[in-house]
This record gives sequence, structure tokens and C-alpha cells, in this order.
Amino acid sequence: MAEVLVLIDSANGKPAKSASELLTAARSLGEPAAVVIGAPGTAAALRDQLAEYGAAKVYAAESEDVANYLVAPKAEILAQVAGQASPAAILVAATPENKEVAARAAFKIDSGFLADAVGLNPDGSAVQSIFGGAVTVNSAVTKGVPVISLRPNSVAAEAASGAAELVTVEVQLSDSAKAAQVVDRVTEAKGSRPSLQDASVIVSGGRGVGSADNFSVVEQVADSLGAAVGASRAATDAGWVPHQMQVGQTGVTVSPQLYVALGISGAIQHRAGMQTSKTIVAVNKDPEAPIFELADFGVVGDLFNVAPQLAEEVSKRKG
Repeated sequence: MAEVLVLIDSANGKPAKSASELLTAARSLGEPAAVVIGAPGTAAALRDQLAEYGAAKVYAAESEDVANYLVAPKAEILAQVAGQASPAAILVAATPENKEVAARAAFKIDSGFLADAVGLNPDGSAVQSIFGGAVTVNSAVTKGVPVISLRPNSVAAEAASGAAELVTVEVQLSDSAKAAQVVDRVTEAKGSRPSLQDASVIVSGGRGVGSADNFSVVEQVADSLGAAVGASRAATDAGWVPHQMQVGQTGVTVSPQLYVALGISGAIQHRAGMQTSKTIVAVNKDPEAPIFELADFGVVGDLFNVAPQLAEEVSKRKG
């Protein structure tokens, strides 16, 4: 059975949530093989957790140099491992950085790249949501090994035992890969809520929230559900919340298990960023709001009446 390479993201000695999803998806195409790129010792720390989701091998490409440069080293290493393993496919999480890594690697191995897939088919083709989410298509590369970026939460992670055999990859970076060097890092302060990209539950607020102070209503519902907080473009453009929280075609594209839209009308650019969510709940006082065309459950009403009751009821049931 051919290998399927999975680029692993990690932080603080733990694989990202996307790692288990990608390894699960890889099993539908072949034998999952994790690719860990980082400082010495990174792969060993992740090995047991990668084994839990079926990684047959763990390619350890470790060097102090890797973390000191931008995406070019990762692309070179991924292409190098692909040349060594002759994989059936290469999977990465659909983050901005990883999509650039994947595109560069695909060019290096003379293959095609399929971005922002929401599903995989056994033949190696990808399911994509295109034209602002208006059309779903099956896409396949016409040359080489398919390199595919998969949106977080597109695949439900399922545990499966794997040997996770460590395979050392000798890291040799070209001069061109070292052209852009990292000279400083700033760690963004993070709260207790999940990150927007990886969250399985997201509660977003839009123009109907009315002000920055009123966004506490959105946060109240989110905290009751253990959810991440998002926003529409109208809310971020108004300065009520940071632009990093924007969900939509010009913001973050998400695909959670549950998406709750509070006071969001459902403009096409917002819908494009969240309409692959498994379950969508909308609260809006306008019964003609476009968001209701997508919603699995809709409430026509004042969000300031509905949202607190929702948070209270969720808290009761959790208690």
C-alpha cells in the first residue's frame, strides 16, 4: 500500500487538532506517514500521539535551522520526503502558511495542488466548495502526486493504531531556502477559548449586535458552549472586534460541527467562509435574511432576548 504523507503542525510538544483529522483522511487513500519538521526532539515528542491515529511512519526532519526561516525550508523538505517515499498523495492542513508550503512543494515535484478541500475521494480526488460556496465539485490533479490542503473539521478524527516508525530525514537546505530569515517572534496572548481555525463549535456576531460592548452577548453564548468567537465583516470593519475574528471569504474559512450566527444577515462573502459547517443555527430579527437559506435551525427574533436564554439553557443542561 502506497504511503500518504501528512504534514504535521504542532505546538508545545503536542500535535495540532488537524493532525488527527489528516491522518484519518489519509487512511482512505493509503498508509498514513507523518512528516514532522522542526527542532531536534520534536518528532519523538509527537510520536505516541501520531501512532494513536494510524501513522505507520514518522519522518523526522529536524534541524535548528528549520525554525529560523520562512516557508521555503518546509517546502524543500516536503518535496525531498516525497521523492524518497513516492507517496500516493500529500495532505496538509489548510492554513495560510501550509497552503504556501504545499504549493511550493507541488511545484518542486512537478505535481498539481488542490486547495481548501472539504473532503477526499478514494481515487485521490478532492471535494471542493467553489464560487463563494455556491458550487461543490470533485477535482483531480492531471499530473504527478496530488498535493491537497484540507480544511479543519472537514473529517472526523478516528483513532487507529499505527507503528509510527521513526525515519530520520537529513536536512540540507539550499541557499535560496534561507533567503527570508525570521529575526523576531511575538507570541500573541490567547484566552481560554479555542482558536477559530480549529474550533468544532463557533459562535459569531454580526451587524445586528450593534456595538463592541454588545459583543459580550456573543461571548456569553460561546462560553456556555465552549466555543470560539467569530464575527462578520461588518462587525470587524466597525472595529467592534479584531479582524482576526472575521469569518468569510476575505477572513477565516471555517467548517465546524456547529456554527451559531447571531445578528448576521448572511452576505455571500460570509456564507462562503462558513457554509460547509455541519450544523448551522441562525438568530436574526429579519425573516428574509439570507442566512436562513443555509440554516438548519433558524430563530426569527431579537438576539438580545434569544441569546441569553440560549446560554442559560445550555448551561443548565451541562450542569
